[in-house]
Amino acid sequence: MQRPSESFAPNWSQEGFASQTVRQVLRVTAGGDAVRIRLSNVYGTGPLTITGATIAACADGAAIQEATLRHLTVDGKRTFTIAAGAELASDLTPFRTAPLDKVTITFYAAEPTGPATFHAQALATNYRADGDHRDDADGTAFAETSQSWYYLSGLDVTGGPVRPAGVVLFGDSLTEGVGSALDADRRYPDALAERLASAGRPRAVLNQGIGGNRVTVDSAWLGDSAVSRFRRDVLGQPGVGTVVILLGINDIGISEVAEASPFPTFAPYAEVSSGEVIAGFRDMIQQARTARLRVVGATVMPAGPSAFSTARSEAKRAAINAWIRTSGEYDAVIDFDRVVGSPEDAFRLDPAFDSGDHLHLNDAGYRAMADAIDLSDLG
Repeated sequence: MQRPSESFAPNWSQEGFASQTVRQVLRVTAGGDAVRIRLSNVYGTGPLTITGATIAACADGAAIQEATLRHLTVDGKRTFTIAAGAELASDLTPFRTAPLDKVTITFYAAEPTGPATFHAQALATNYRADGDHRDDADGTAFAETSQSWYYLSGLDVTGGPVRPAGVVLFGDSLTEGVGSALDADRRYPDALAERLASAGRPRAVLNQGIGGNRVTVDSAWLGDSAVSRFRRDVLGQPGVGTVVILLGINDIGISEVAEASPFPTFAPYAEVSSGEVIAGFRDMIQQARTARLRVVGATVMPAGPSAFSTARSEAKRAAINAWIRTSGEYDAVIDFDRVVGSPEDAFRLDPAFDSGDHLHLNDAGYRAMADAIDLSDLG
């Protein structure tokens, strides 16, 4: 979750909602027979009252499969309030899911919410309508769209077959999936979940990436630093046993981008050394070990010839990757640098995997990342 702010695309976080219904689409990675949702008001300035919320299986666009619609409650009540700075889980609701099913979460807020805790880049189309449309089966009332998620911080699935503990993929835009196709679920966490399901070993895969996120620096636009949000976004997730950490490119890349550049979203600008990034990794490894999680490190991928790639940043990246590969501090290492890097140029992505900005991957690149993971390394 992120602070209400402007972002790379227009969103509704700063204005919030009043007498409006928001319908959000997501895909589950584990099957079961009951669900609960978690809603976050962690960055809210006052109490958030949800007049009512529902869950249903998706149809097309904003439409749902009417027979699957269920009302969500908290302590048996359809209307509930979340205190500022808090997160709240709904009651368990009977609702059958299979791995890779798509569902909608719809909530109606009758009273003004104030600025909304949100996730800026969902890479999924979500919907808004004036008035109360939480029970609507067709999507005709939902005339406005956004590519962000609002308040929704988790969907927990329980029941069904026994399965391994979940995997948290923790990172920045490369985990979030920037560069992949909108509404297509082609991020690397999606591809990993599909691979596990195809292998007959489905398990929960949580995408905890925030575009622009840094190991060491808090940002209004780009999320709290990875070190500070690790407790909430990894250790605070129920039913997980492994975390994969893929971070660092923004710490060293934003260090190369001057304040006068056309990238105001990157503020605050901070000079970050390779040693500071490694110290952050060690902090997160220790947090994971204390919580008895398996922790897997991933190497930092190339970004040339983008503005993030200079002689100085490449020296930092080389030092960080050497530490990841050789320190022995992780339980396992995934060498994404070598998987998606160009065979001819160590400072660039393989052209077959480059989304076009030389920093983010396309659908094929994210699939290559997922295919490169030794599933046994996930525990």
